[in-house]
Parts: sequence; structure tokens; C-alpha cells
Amino acid sequence: MRRSVFAILIGIGPCLVAGAIFAQDAPRLRGPEPFTTDTPAPPMARQITDDVRVGRNYPDQPPVIPHSIDGYAMDLNANKCMSCHARKFTEQSQAPMISVTHYQDRAGNTLGGLAPRRYVCVSCHVSQTNAKPLVENAFTDMDAIAEPERQPERGRH
Repeated sequence: MRRSVFAILIGIGPCLVAGAIFAQDAPRLRGPEPFTTDTPAPPMARQITDDVRVGRNYPDQPPVIPHSIDGYAMDLNANKCMSCHARKFTEQSQAPMISVTHYQDRAGNTLGGLAPRRYVCVSCHVSQTNAKPLVENAFTDMDAIAEPERQPERGRH
């Protein structure tokens, strides 16, 4: 009995110490108050509504929405996004057409209309805001990483 208790303490001890060390270094996403304290939510970040398309940071990143979508209908009977981004309306609206992948099912079969899994646009696309990052970010764009590889080597003949 004493050996099993001792073995458990020896096994758990390092985990508790490591947990305490890592918990101190983990970024706080909610602010200085403990998570058990009720605090008012911060104000929503202001949407950027300049209609300027923003470059993507990685392949297949869903584009951000560069305009306000407040009040847009999105239910079984209506999808306001499609009034501009559907293929038949892009010429008059000058909005980018949604990708052909939005008309495919999971197996890659082309459908006659918008795929049900792609119907709720805001499941993937988010409004662009001027929100400050919650934690520091050292993200480097893919093109910036690949750029040194594309530079010709100097000094070789």
C-alpha cells in the first residue's frame, strides 16, 4: 500500500510542477481578472468597411469580408451574401464571385446550387476589423518565407 501511494506521488509530482511552470507562461486571453470573475465584455471591434480586398496569409484561407454585414439575412429562405456574390449578380455588383468549391459536395460532385455546408458564409468568412491581437504574434507570411529561396545565388558563375 505504501509503495503504491509513493509511486503515485512520484508520478504526479513532476506533472504538477510542470503544470505550474507552464501556467505562468501561458498567455491570458481574458484580461487580468481570474476566469471565475464576471467582467463586462469589451466593446465589439469596429468593422473596416472600405471595400478594399485584403491579401490572404496562407493558401485556402477564406477571404475576410471588407464591408459591413450588419442586418444581413441568413436563414433557410434568404442569404443576403448571394445577392452580390452569386455568379449571376457579380457583373452588376462588381463583387467577387464565390468559389466553384461552394457548389460541390464533400465528395467533390458539382451541385446545381450552393452546397448546404457552404450556405452560412460566416462559418468561414469573418468581417475585417481593427481589433488588436489578444496575444503577440510572430506569424510570417508564406511568400515572405519563400522569397529568399527565389533569390539567385550571388557569386556563382
